[in-house]
Amino acid sequence: MQHDLIAQARTWLAEDPDPETRDELGALIEAGDTDELAARFAGTLQFGTAGLRGELGAGPMRMNRSVVIRAAAGLAAYLKAQGQDGGLVVIGYDARYKSEDFARDTAAVMTGAGLRAAVLPRPLPTPVLAYAIRHLGAVAGVEVTASHNPPRDNGYKVYLGDGSQIVPPADGEIAAAIAAVGPLAGVVRPEDGWETLGEEVLEAYLARTDAVLAPGSPRTARTVYTAMHGVGTSVLTAAFARAGFPEPVLVTEQAEPDPAFPTVAFPNPEEPGAMDLAFATARRAAPDLIVANDPDADRCAVAVPDTSVEGGWRMLRGDEVGALLAAHLVERGVSGVFAESIVSSSLLGRIAEKAGLGYEETLTGFKWIARVDGLRYGYEEALGYCVDPEGVRDKDGITAALLVVELASVLKEQGRTLLDLLDDLALAHGLHATDQLSVRVEDLTVIADAMARLREQPPTALAGLAVTSAEDLSRGTASLPPTDGLRYQLEGARVIVRPSGTEPKLKCYLEVVVPVADAASLPAARARGAELLAGIKRDLAAAAGI
Repeated sequence: MQHDLIAQARTWLAEDPDPETRDELGALIEAGDTDELAARFAGTLQFGTAGLRGELGAGPMRMNRSVVIRAAAGLAAYLKAQGQDGGLVVIGYDARYKSEDFARDTAAVMTGAGLRAAVLPRPLPTPVLAYAIRHLGAVAGVEVTASHNPPRDNGYKVYLGDGSQIVPPADGEIAAAIAAVGPLAGVVRPEDGWETLGEEVLEAYLARTDAVLAPGSPRTARTVYTAMHGVGTSVLTAAFARAGFPEPVLVTEQAEPDPAFPTVAFPNPEEPGAMDLAFATARRAAPDLIVANDPDADRCAVAVPDTSVEGGWRMLRGDEVGALLAAHLVERGVSGVFAESIVSSSLLGRIAEKAGLGYEETLTGFKWIARVDGLRYGYEEALGYCVDPEGVRDKDGITAALLVVELASVLKEQGRTLLDLLDDLALAHGLHATDQLSVRVEDLTVIADAMARLREQPPTALAGLAVTSAEDLSRGTASLPPTDGLRYQLEGARVIVRPSGTEPKLKCYLEVVVPVADAASLPAARARGAELLAGIKRDLAAAAGI
C-alpha cells in the first residue's frame, strides 16, 4: 500500500509542470510523509456544478497546474464534441495565488486543441468575465477564482456560451471528458497563439452598468467601500464615477488585491469580523451606507447606520437587500420575472405577487436563477444579486452596488433610509425574519450523518411550532429537480437543510413570518421573530446532532 502510494506520487511528480508543486511533492516523498500523500492521492478533485474548488498544493486532490491543465483539456474535448471546434473561449482570473498561471495554462490548452482563446487583461471581477462571454460571442468562459474561500484555496468556474454557469448534464459530461484525458505529455500546450484582451472589454462592461440606473435618478448617497483585498476597487470606483455618485471612501487596508487576505480570517463579508475595518472607517467618515464586495466582486454586502446596535452600524442580511432591490425595481415600474433560490426569503414572492409580476423559485445557485425564462431580477440570500440579466447572467456585485446606492439616494432625498423601507415592507407583507445555522466541519461524515439522522427522524416541532410538512428534496418536487436537501414547513416558518456545494459546511436556512398590525407593533414583531429563530436554531441543532 505504502509502496503503491509512493509510486503514484512519483508518477504524478514526473509530469508536474510547476517547479513549486514539484518541490513540494518531492519533499513529501523524500520525508516519507504517507499521511499527507494519502490525503493528496485519495482520489481526484471532483468537477461539479461549481467547476473545481480546493486547496492549493501538489497532487490530484489539490488545485494545481496539472489539475487545471486536465480540466481545460476535458472542457476543450467537450466543446469540440458539441461542434464548437474553432469557437472562442474567454478566460478571466482573480488575484489569488496561481490564478494568472491557471488562466494562462487554460488559454494554452484551448489554443492547442484548435479553439480560440482570449484572456482578460488583468485580474478583474467575475461579472466582467460573465459579461464578456456574450459580448464577444464566445462558446464558453472560464473564471479562475475561489470567490470568498480562505487564502489557501483556488477554483475554476465554467460558463457556456449563454453566459450562465454550467448545470447538469453538461457538468457530468465535462467531468467524464476530464477523466478521459491521458498523460499530460499528450495535451498540446503552445507557448503563444491566444489573445490578451485590452481594456475595451472592461469599458464595454462599464458602459453597460449605466443601464441598471434610472435616467435622472438622485445620485447623492455617500458610501464607504471595501473590496475585501479582492479585485473590486478599480471597477467599482470607475462605475460610481460614470454614474455620478460621490466617490466612495475606501477601506484603505483592504482596497488593493492581496492573495494573503491579511486583515480577515475569511474574506467573506458574512463572516464574523470581516467588516470590522469597514465599520471603523464608517464611524470616521459618517457615510449613508457601507458597500462591500467579496474578493471576486460577484457578491455585494450592505451595512447601514443603526443606533440600536453596538458600534452604530448593522450589516443587512442578504434577504433584506434582496427585498429592498426588488421593491426599488417595482417602484421603477419594471416588468418581467423575479426569481430566487429556495433558500432565500419568501418575501420576494409576496412583493412580486402584489406588483403583478412573475415569480419563480429555483435550486440553490445562480446557475439555476440565471436560466429562468423572462428573468428581470434574481437574488440569493448569500449576498448575490442579478440586476441586469441581459448584460450579466450571473450575480454581479458591481451593478448590485450601483442599484442599492441609487435606492439609498432616492430615500435620502425623501428624508428616509433603507431601514425605513424595510419597515414599510414588514407592514405590507408581514415581518420576514431570516437566519442561518451554518456548521463548518473537518470531517465530511459529520454532514452525511446529520442529513441521515434528519431523514430517519424528522422533527415534529421546532421552537414550539408544529412541522406541517417535511420534504426530502433528493426526490425532486413538482417544480424542482432532485437536490440533496430537506425542507420543513412550520406554522409561520420554514427551514431548509443542505450541504454546501462549495465549502465543507452544513447549512440550515431559517425563516419566520410574523404578522404586523401597525408601525407600533414592529419592535414586538422583531423581538418575536428573533426569539423564534433562536428557538428553531437550538431545536434543529439538537435534531441533527450537530
